[in-house]
Amino acid sequence: MGEVEQRPTAGSRLGAPENAGISTLEHGQKLPTTPTGKLISIKIQMLDDTQETFEIPQRAPGKVLLDAVCNHLNLVEGDYFGLEFLDHKKITVWLDLLKPIVKQIRRPKHVILKFVVKFFPPDHAQLQEELTRYLFALQVKQDLAQGQLTCNDTSAALLISHIVQSEIGDFDETVDREHLVKNKYIPQQEALEDKIMEFHRNHIGQTPAESDFQLLEIARRLEMYGIRLHPAKDREGTKINLAVAHTGILVFQGHTKINAFNWAKVRKLSFKRKRFLIKLRPDVNSNFQDTLEFLMASRDFCKAFWKICVEHHAFFRLFEEPKPKPKPVLFTRGSSFRFSGRTQKQVLDYVKEGGHKKVQFERKHSKIHSVRSLTAKHSEQHSEVPKQSCDFTYGDGVDSPVAKNCQQGKELKVSVEDGGQATTPSLKKSPKESKRLDGAAVAAMEEEEEVVKDRSQQSRSQTQQPSTAGSLAGSPHLSELSINSQGGPAMANMTLSPNLSPDNRQASPLVSPLLNDQTCVRTDDEEEVRKKRFPTDKAYFIAKEVSTTERTYLKDLEVITSWFQSTVSKDDCMPEALKNLIFSNFEPLHKFHTSFLKEVEQRLAQWEGRSNAHLKGDYQRIGDIMLKNIQSMKHLTIHLRKHSEVLVELENGIKNSRKLEALCRDFEMQKVCYLPLNTFLLRPLHRLMHYKQIMERLCKHYPPNHVDFRDSRAALAEISEMVAQLHSSMLKMENFQKLHELKKDLIGIDNLVIPAREFIRLGSLSKLSGKGLQQRMFFLFNDVLLYTSRGLTASNQFKVHGQLPLYGMMIEESEEEWGVPHCFTLRGQHQTIVVAASSRIEMDKWTEDIQMVIDLAENCNGPTPEFLGSSPPDNKSPEEPTLDQESEDDLNASRTSLERQTPHRGNTTVHVCWHRNTSVSMVDFSIAVENQLSGNLLRKFKNSNGWQKLWVVFTNFCMFFYKSHQDNHPLASLPLLGYSLTIPSESENIHKDYVFKLHFKSHVYYFRAESEYTFERWMEVIRSATSPASRIRVLSHEESHVY
Repeated sequence: MGEVEQRPTAGSRLGAPENAGISTLEHGQKLPTTPTGKLISIKIQMLDDTQETFEIPQRAPGKVLLDAVCNHLNLVEGDYFGLEFLDHKKITVWLDLLKPIVKQIRRPKHVILKFVVKFFPPDHAQLQEELTRYLFALQVKQDLAQGQLTCNDTSAALLISHIVQSEIGDFDETVDREHLVKNKYIPQQEALEDKIMEFHRNHIGQTPAESDFQLLEIARRLEMYGIRLHPAKDREGTKINLAVAHTGILVFQGHTKINAFNWAKVRKLSFKRKRFLIKLRPDVNSNFQDTLEFLMASRDFCKAFWKICVEHHAFFRLFEEPKPKPKPVLFTRGSSFRFSGRTQKQVLDYVKEGGHKKVQFERKHSKIHSVRSLTAKHSEQHSEVPKQSCDFTYGDGVDSPVAKNCQQGKELKVSVEDGGQATTPSLKKSPKESKRLDGAAVAAMEEEEEVVKDRSQQSRSQTQQPSTAGSLAGSPHLSELSINSQGGPAMANMTLSPNLSPDNRQASPLVSPLLNDQTCVRTDDEEEVRKKRFPTDKAYFIAKEVSTTERTYLKDLEVITSWFQSTVSKDDCMPEALKNLIFSNFEPLHKFHTSFLKEVEQRLAQWEGRSNAHLKGDYQRIGDIMLKNIQSMKHLTIHLRKHSEVLVELENGIKNSRKLEALCRDFEMQKVCYLPLNTFLLRPLHRLMHYKQIMERLCKHYPPNHVDFRDSRAALAEISEMVAQLHSSMLKMENFQKLHELKKDLIGIDNLVIPAREFIRLGSLSKLSGKGLQQRMFFLFNDVLLYTSRGLTASNQFKVHGQLPLYGMMIEESEEEWGVPHCFTLRGQHQTIVVAASSRIEMDKWTEDIQMVIDLAENCNGPTPEFLGSSPPDNKSPEEPTLDQESEDDLNASRTSLERQTPHRGNTTVHVCWHRNTSVSMVDFSIAVENQLSGNLLRKFKNSNGWQKLWVVFTNFCMFFYKSHQDNHPLASLPLLGYSLTIPSESENIHKDYVFKLHFKSHVYYFRAESEYTFERWMEVIRSATSPASRIRVLSHEESHVY
């Protein structure tokens, strides 16, 4: 029976030193000396269809040949690739890296080996090198042409459009048609040519590296991505296909996946003659037998597949190369085959620690030569957010909005559906004017798991602005800017963004905007003219802040009064009473603030001298307008007091009606709904706090004898009174809203939102188990601590693994006991877990908050009841080995709470904390509410020359980017958790005033404000998102939550 066993060699029997293959990552050790002697020539077919000949010693092991190919390509991440060939029995096999080549290939001169991708990682964000992604893109191109990567027409056309963009550049109809005639990327390509060109039209300005990234972003969610089918039969004789992937062993019927066996559930893999055997771990909830048996064509086919499974398991699941097991000298049983080489973890660590120079490589079919960065990037699989990706979503027959193209033809996320029709307000007209416009129908795409994404970006000259910068997970030069949701009609103007997310799910959080408009680049002369023209008084910029933030607030109100009302009016799923409650309390606010904004902008125009210049001196103030409108606003208090009722009734309606739940879910996927829907319901109360802060700054600036001081102070007194009256209600609403928002991110829990429960902190910690440290997401409430893991579910939710009631819990530092930095132990009455934070600061924040709620729980009446709905807590100690069943791969099998699938939630604060290995408290959320800002900023990437003017909205720890303030939806966003905020140094050659710098690892953005006041304001609000908040007030029983 084929098992992973080591066969002793003749030399070892005689006592000779062992000369086995050794991992290249092990310091101080090298591969066995390459045999000398006669050289043989071996032909290798590369992924770009060229052939190369390599001369190696006749008795050299396979690894020598693979290393020669990787050295020829200057390929750092060569471990993802392999050499395959047809053996003498016409079976496709992989070249064994430990065995001599002449023992594997009978006639090397007459055999052509293929250099291809062997291991397909779950996320191409884990590929650190541009060259590696280019080779993966070539593999996708090859699989499309050979029919191995099957998908529907829309997916195929979108994939090919990115291939064409990387090969011939920007769209030109004549050139495109000629190119598609000469190059066949897929069988029956002629029927797709119009659709390919339609998609290609939307990739203007995209570099080959970006095209590779987007190609992989789409391909990786296709069900057949990286799949090589191996024909077999089950016990009943039914013809099936077996395949292996990073998650485990897959079973297909034709090209449809019908089953999957995750590595966590597989106890042993073996083969006996032509029977392939899978022995599963015992599971009382499973209907499978202990051992599954599949019949393959022959023993050789069976052994070849078994070897591939052994290699995939070792590469993706082990921390280091497995060592050979000693065997008896006289008797051996089973195969001696084992995985040789670096595991994926070792590859990631090696690239992170290595120091490589930038190297050029040539793209065979592309006009553009790329410069590949071999600089070591700091990248860990679970500690970073994806770099750049634009999102594209598709559905399974339900109505969903279709995204509209931005002015430069760049990719934005859209929703695609299977033959359905989408209707949504036009993005160019007001929502009410656009109710009659119907969206275009678009075909659906089939995909699988949604993980956080990543995209590459190249620097461009000033004539062509760079589309993105900055990245996570170590991918080069990519921004973590995110396109939020979908919406918009008109197929003709639609862009399909390459980042697909399954089943009409929402966008990935960290997508970069492709903002290439040359008209946005500002010159120094224009800047000087602007400075001379406009006032420089601080009061003017405070008044201007009223105007800019009021514009954003009005747009937020329109999300409810126009866009949401338009959506609700098309369906009768919302009760009339609820409709009246919502819109009757928001429409008066919208009407009032429309008039207020107009009045503020008229005053600013007079202040700037753009109208009534002779009266300019009488209009250099804003306090009088603020006082007048704040007094008028008091009459709207009756509506503001109703907002808590609106929030509660809407959530109750969603809970009681699946149809209303689906409607709200679909609405949240529209681009205009760039934040959770219930967040917009809190905006009016938050706006009162902003007015109070603005008036405080204005009063502090004015001397007592200033003409505007008296009105400003009176306005401050009025607004302070309103805030004091509504503050308690706002705190309760914020906690209620946050609990409902977290409920959408969790599965395995039924009743998270209960009276008196208060949210305290969420964030990423590593939990110590039998398999070592495993990343987990923790959620701290005032009565319980939940720990979860991020599942590979379509909705990207977090599965609850267990809970620790806080009553009777003890917390103790345990770094010395476990030898893990920033480690502490939580001892509950029934369960003990050991966790580690990413830094001392994170550890202190967690221990402080946990100790605080433990103390509060002690003062309560007693322990709280268990409330996990579907996942029993894991009551085992950290050292018990059975804990490895709580693994990432186990999540695919859990569907207990997925009956009502929610949209993809990859762009929430929870996911940002997961990827950046940080945490956020309710204190931080409360401070973020107070620190919101809008206005124009000039943005510059690290390697670009020009400055680009953007309208920027800062809210919810995130910067949202617009082309102008008139836009109805953001083009992209940049979550700032984990970023550092600094001032550029002299060595960076930023010779401009009022510039601040945002950087995360090696990714840098520069932003330039228009005045000292606006510069200080942006620094203030951004610092609130990038710096840990100090506790303002300890939670008490009387308070609604931490504030």
